[in-house]
Amino acid sequence: GAAGTMMPGETPLPPAGTAASPAACANCGVLQQNINEYVGALIALKQKMIDGDRLLTEYQQKCTDILSFFVEISALRCQVEQMLQKILPLEKCQEELSSLKAELEEKKVYL
Repeated sequence: GAAGTMMPGETPLPPAGTAASPAACANCGVLQQNINEYVGALIALKQKMIDGDRLLTEYQQKCTDILSFFVEISALRCQVEQMLQKILPLEKCQEELSSLKAELEEKKVYL
């Protein structure tokens, strides 16, 4: 193009050797570094979230296991109680039988 006319969308270039140019490049470098650090931090955070989710899932599974153990223990307690209730009368019968046996032994001796 001729010196005076500019194409649409073209921007005038700053004259070479202006002070803005090196400073802008330095800023770009800093910005790029900041973006890299930010992305790194985001990736680390995402990994922490994934680890946190996994730990939470494991914890919930343990809680579920503990609850089912409690249910099983309660059921076992009930069974033990029922068995004890059945055993107590049997023990009483056993005592009565023992005393009857002793009486019979004495009578046999007399006979």
